[in-house]
Amino acid sequence: MDYSKSGNPKGSRSTLRGPDHGQKGAPKSVKPPRETKEELLARMKAAAKKDPKS
Repeated sequence: MDYSKSGNPKGSRSTLRGPDHGQKGAPKSVKPPRETKEELLARMKAAAKKDPKS
């Protein structure tokens, strides 16, 4: 019996990735700036005032 033919087929080893994947020489992605603690608290207070059921 040829055991090399049994089981699931092996996947391709070098799959191409999508265009959004950072390739060699591609510009670095820039993350949006994080909000400060004061901005977070202001946003949470505004949301609490908008939703009176809690």
